[in-house]
This record gives sequence, structure tokens and C-alpha cells, in this order.
Amino acid sequence: MKTFRANQKGSMLLEVLIAILIFSFGILSIVGLQAVSIKGASEAKYRSDASFLANELIGQMWAERASIDTSYAAPTAWANRVAATLPGGTGTVVVAVDPNVSPQLRATVTVAWTLPGDTTHTFVSVAQINGAGPI
Repeated sequence: MKTFRANQKGSMLLEVLIAILIFSFGILSIVGLQAVSIKGASEAKYRSDASFLANELIGQMWAERASIDTSYAAPTAWANRVAATLPGGTGTVVVAVDPNVSPQLRATVTVAWTLPGDTTHTFVSVAQINGAGPI
């Protein structure tokens, strides 16, 4: 019996080390999952902000539709808000005569932003402006 116990020395220590190793892999996986979920939540927030900013400008254009024409430029205050809200944010608007529906104007609002170390993301919103100014 003594030889059997002598051969078993240290086996409990080995079991504990293996358990710690498995537990460590689990913790590292949870930390990685947390990082991915934070990145996804941040991207969703930026998409939501871009959508809000584009729709805000379209709303302003609708409110001022009598004075809108193809030379319309985005207000400086709106462009500054885009730059302040989104990382590397820029906003543009293009107003053109809608070829499908005369006498309407089509406004295309593009909001772009770039996260550090990532590609450029864009949100584009297109709206037809009924009753716009002289065409």
C-alpha cells in the first residue's frame, strides 16, 4: 500500500493546476466577449446618432421647403454638430431635381464617420421635398 500512495503524490496538485487553467480560459473568453459587445454597442450608437442627424437636417429642409433649391448647402451649425457628435464626422447634402417626379426636389444627406483604427462608415438618407422653391 505504501508504494501505491507514493506514486499518487502530487496528483491533487496537478488536478488543481488543470482546474485553474480551465477556469482561466473561461475568464479570458468572457473578457473577449465583453470587448466585442462594447464595440458593437458603440457602433450601434454611432449609427443611431448618424440617422438622427440626417433626419434632423431633412426636417429642417421640410420646414424651409419654400426656400430650398438645388444650390442648398448644409447649415454650418448642423455640420459642426455632426463633427462634435461622431468621431471624425462629416455631413454633406446634395439637392437635385427628381427626374422621376417633377416638380419635386430630391435631397440626399450623407453622414460619415471614422472610428480610430477602423474603416469609414456612412449613413445615407434620401428624401423628396414636396413644394420646394423654384425649380
